[in-house]
Amino acid sequence: MMISPHNDKAQHRHTSSFWSSPSLNLSLILVIPSVVLLVLVSTLVPYPSTFSPLSSPWKWRYGGHWYSSIFNGSSTDSPFMEAETDKLDPNMSFSDALLDKDIDNVTSTTRVVKRSSKLKMVEAYMARARSFIKEAARVRNLTSIHHDPDYVPHGPIYRNANAFHRSYLEMEKLFKIYVYQEGEPPMFHNGPCKSIYSSEGRFIHEVEKGKLYTTQDPDEALVYFLPFSVAMLVRYLYESESLKTDAIGRIVIDYIHVISGKYPYWNRSVGADHFVLSCHDWGPLASSYVPHLFNKSIRVLCNANTSEGFNPAKDASFPEINLLKGEADIGGLPPSRRSILAFFAGHLHGYIRYLLLNEWKDKNDPDVQVYDQLPKGVSYMSKLKNSRFCLCPSGYEVASPRIVEAIYAECAPVLISDGYVAPFSDVLNWKSFSVQIAVKDIPNIKEILMGISQRQYLRMQRRVKQVQRHFVVNPTPKRYDVFHMINHSIWLRRLNVHIQDFGVP
Repeated sequence: MMISPHNDKAQHRHTSSFWSSPSLNLSLILVIPSVVLLVLVSTLVPYPSTFSPLSSPWKWRYGGHWYSSIFNGSSTDSPFMEAETDKLDPNMSFSDALLDKDIDNVTSTTRVVKRSSKLKMVEAYMARARSFIKEAARVRNLTSIHHDPDYVPHGPIYRNANAFHRSYLEMEKLFKIYVYQEGEPPMFHNGPCKSIYSSEGRFIHEVEKGKLYTTQDPDEALVYFLPFSVAMLVRYLYESESLKTDAIGRIVIDYIHVISGKYPYWNRSVGADHFVLSCHDWGPLASSYVPHLFNKSIRVLCNANTSEGFNPAKDASFPEINLLKGEADIGGLPPSRRSILAFFAGHLHGYIRYLLLNEWKDKNDPDVQVYDQLPKGVSYMSKLKNSRFCLCPSGYEVASPRIVEAIYAECAPVLISDGYVAPFSDVLNWKSFSVQIAVKDIPNIKEILMGISQRQYLRMQRRVKQVQRHFVVNPTPKRYDVFHMINHSIWLRRLNVHIQDFGVP
């Protein structure tokens, strides 16, 4: 179809009048900035964060069950993590790298971008640490190949001495805890230090000092501590007459509500990089009032019972230590002077102790000495220090302070329990320095222990003395002691989690 010059000009005039319309110009002035603003907002504002467990953490076996850790296997990090790791300066410290990434706070959007940038850097350093530890795990030597001025892990008390040592050294460089400041003593930021729950109180007090592993910058932290003491919650809130624990649950629920509303970190990971620590039997119960705390967070528990929801892939077992005087009594007689084969003294407390007392209390066997109450004038500690094996049955709950008492007395612990995950089991090879007896074999205790040769016993006793350092409570923590080992257990669980901020450049 031919278009005449006249028609073409008419079309041009129509087009010109369309674009020169005053009403249209006004519309464009209003619409275009709005579109640009929407594009900028959608680009800068991050999508909700999430976390993902690593695909193939290290598998380890304890008590007939398979668990996971970082010390073995070949988990594959995301391409994002590989790309971030490639950009790291190996000569720059973790904190310096974070400071290098800092930018001025100008707007809330800028703060979000800054926080995401720090998170990426944190996760990149974690990826590099995982790589180093996996490489170290390939070395199967009984002695670590890494230099250390204080102590070089060695021997069969470790599942992999080299991997543990490298992991510990990486922890010392990278591990940072942010302690939420919300909450008031005595139920928060406080705990018992001279009781059967002293492990709980000592850890809380040490973290509150802020000298080791802690940071005042929450964006720099790898984990976030919920600083309530279950032992103190029970002391002040439990209604013994009504047997109700609702008040304890309300406190835990309210605390999570407060910190998740005030800070972005809980919602970012659904609590996976948060931890709670409790040596009270009701630690698992207190955490159950918040489903994500129970199912996602790192729960550091003395009552590490797999039949009650303890999950070794994300939860950590730590030792129950009874420090009535505030200090540990360490040491015992040499093996040649220990005249008692096996010893236990304790009241009826749960069905396992009932079976033990019922089977052995009245036998008056000089080799296997079991008491519900010691004779007058007989010292409990002297009996421990004079025994080759110390029986450590579970009570109403699986944990028992007798395990650490035995280690302190240089007496080989005999664990009698169902579903108990012993402390630091992802690092320590408990079979090398302890005996584990099934509940059904309580009648056979003497036969089992007599079947251990003198040579085997001497090796086991030497290893008990070696492993002591990991259970000692020091007034000022020393490297590799129980405070550092608890932190290392938390560090390992955090290594198994990868947190991401999606949508942030």
